[in-house]
Amino acid sequence: MDPIPIAALEHYAYCPRQCGFIHADGLWAWNAHTVRGVRGHRRVDTAFERQERERVVLRAVPLWSDQWGLSGRADAVEALPSGDIVPVEYKIGHRHSDAAEVQVCAQALCLEEMLSTRITHGALWLSTSRRRIDVPCDSVLRDRTAKMIHAVASVIGTGRLPDVANDARCQECQFFGYCLPDLVANCRRLTTYVEREVFACES
Repeated sequence: MDPIPIAALEHYAYCPRQCGFIHADGLWAWNAHTVRGVRGHRRVDTAFERQERERVVLRAVPLWSDQWGLSGRADAVEALPSGDIVPVEYKIGHRHSDAAEVQVCAQALCLEEMLSTRITHGALWLSTSRRRIDVPCDSVLRDRTAKMIHAVASVIGTGRLPDVANDARCQECQFFGYCLPDLVANCRRLTTYVEREVFACES
């Protein structure tokens, strides 16, 4: 199987079905959120190196890991005077659960393999609040990231769409028109009722 895009982990953490649409079915749809994200990443998507407050900052850094089967790109990677390497993910808008933290941890796993070093933490930069949040790459986050890598690999490998969420996230999703969460959820409930109540009567 081809390497898993690191971005797929964040998509899965936010909604497994969204991940399936993008990375198994190859679909993409634009909405206000995706357009805002692309426009907001214009600066970090420009590859260059600069010195910032005694740190060397590399932008748009290609990443890969043979061990984890990952590939992608870091918005920024900081090299500190202490020798520490810190992946930094820029987010346009608000955080959704720990999806971005998983993405940062996956970037750290790639950098550890590429540079033969240990990365203890990464960071999130939230443009809306202009806040920087430290992301410890501890055993809990590493375990969650590893499990998500395997889950995403299963979605991509089988091509089977995960179950519909049908909750508050759906109204803002770029795939609302493809997913039709209300319809799918009602069909699932009807199918379950028929299997449990109707077919059971014949046995």
